[in-house]
Amino acid sequence: MFGGRISLGVSPGAGMPLTRERRARALHVVAVFGFALALAIAPAGGTAIAQDVFEVSGVAVDVTAETAAAARAHALASGEQRAFEILLDRLTLKSDIDRLPVLSAADRAGLVQDLSVADEKTSAVRYLAELTFRFKPREVRRLLRDLAIDFAETPSKPVLVLPVYRAAGVVVLWDDPNPWREAWSGVRGPDASDGLVPMELPAGDLADIAAIGAEQAAAGDRARLEALSGRHGTGDVIVALAELAAAPGGAPSISVTVNRYGESVSEQAIVTGVTGRPGEAVEAVLRRAAARVADEIEDQWKADNLIQFERSEIVAVVLPIKSLGDWVTARSRLGRVAVVDRVDLVLLSRDEARLNIQYLGDIDQLALALAQADLSLREEEGNWILELGSGGAPPAAAPNQG
Repeated sequence: MFGGRISLGVSPGAGMPLTRERRARALHVVAVFGFALALAIAPAGGTAIAQDVFEVSGVAVDVTAETAAAARAHALASGEQRAFEILLDRLTLKSDIDRLPVLSAADRAGLVQDLSVADEKTSAVRYLAELTFRFKPREVRRLLRDLAIDFAETPSKPVLVLPVYRAAGVVVLWDDPNPWREAWSGVRGPDASDGLVPMELPAGDLADIAAIGAEQAAAGDRARLEALSGRHGTGDVIVALAELAAAPGGAPSISVTVNRYGESVSEQAIVTGVTGRPGEAVEAVLRRAAARVADEIEDQWKADNLIQFERSEIVAVVLPIKSLGDWVTARSRLGRVAVVDRVDLVLLSRDEARLNIQYLGDIDQLALALAQADLSLREEEGNWILELGSGGAPPAAAPNQG
């Protein structure tokens, strides 16, 4: 979040004049809630939340050198470089990969906020550990902006991937064998949080099998897809339909059609194809296809959520609340939304909070980002209504600092 400021009072240009009655109600609420209200509107002060997008965890290092100290120093340096590469890949589009900076250790040092070490093991000449690096959001953003490289920070809620495989006229999803499902099982590696779109595979238990079949998934049965998503507690559902054919020369050819269904995005479709190399096994072609599709899903999400620094807007919203706790929850969730630059509390009464939200980009991008934090934004009779959703834990997000 850029700025991360929340203030109490009437902002200039709020467009919401306080009548005598509204002002009295607001003052009464302040008097009633007292100290709790002060806590609710206090700025977050840059405190990072867990699993923010500027944190790279699970970086495994294993280095042998002449001494344990030399091995450790080399491991930390190489781990930092790898973590920085993962971070840039997470934030930027694949089309910009050749423009990404390669920094020296001295230049990277100014970007690192802190480092934590787990499972550390040493011998006389060897060093092993798992490293977690947290990078400074403001400095990383400045670096990318100076290089004119577009980037996104809005993480998607976890999405459920249904790998449907069609070969020789047979369509499978839960049945074994399903080599397309096997290809997806390792597509994101051990750290599924590397990207902005966490992807999950359902276990394929009896409840999953009863919820939806292969043909129903391929046809995009929305009712069944929604029920399956609700059962797994994820956001959208991605149906990845792979069809096996033979390319000229007999090499395997995979055609993949991907559809993303859900409330946070309008229906999206990706069509791609991968042709096998001479002598390449079908399973290897499927693994390459799954990796490509995962990258394209990530890129499409980033393209929809690129931060538009040159465009800043303000929207006045009404947040219906039942208690002070609802306002505290909303404030916390707003603090996790990368495109939100500032939130001004205009009025707080027993049943609603009126806010001015300053944000980067357009209103559709704001609504999409808010949805990932379980906040629904909709227009009703010319007014914007912000509502709390009942989703689970929020996804990875940017820390509340500028």
